[in-house]
Amino acid sequence: MPRNYIADSSALVALVSRADQHHAWMVGQLPTLPRTWITCEAALAEAFYLAGKDGGPVLKEMLRRRAITLNFDLGDEFESVLDLMDKYADVPMSLADACLVRMSETLADPVVLTTDSDFRIYRRHSRQVIPCLMP
Repeated sequence: MPRNYIADSSALVALVSRADQHHAWMVGQLPTLPRTWITCEAALAEAFYLAGKDGGPVLKEMLRRRAITLNFDLGDEFESVLDLMDKYADVPMSLADACLVRMSETLADPVVLTTDSDFRIYRRHSRQVIPCLMP
């Protein structure tokens, strides 16, 4: 089993929003996933915005229970993150996605939880497919 499950905002929104097209898929994945996922502040901010007033309280509770933890310091990684955003400018790559890709490069045994098909395009360490769990 992978050691580090990295949550993209799309996976978090799919989990907390019944209106999301991937909600049933994400809920169905829960029994197979560890109880704690990691993410970055950019992805979390995006998730709060997209989940809105209905999903926000659930995300807050997940943070309080440590079901989601933050494990990234953009201040330490900004050059690598900005380089990724430059490399994938034609996609375009968001700050949150760049942080998650960088996390996949720095953490052992990563898997990105996402519904964002752009993660099929992105590469870690320039050439390696990013391990993802997606619909």
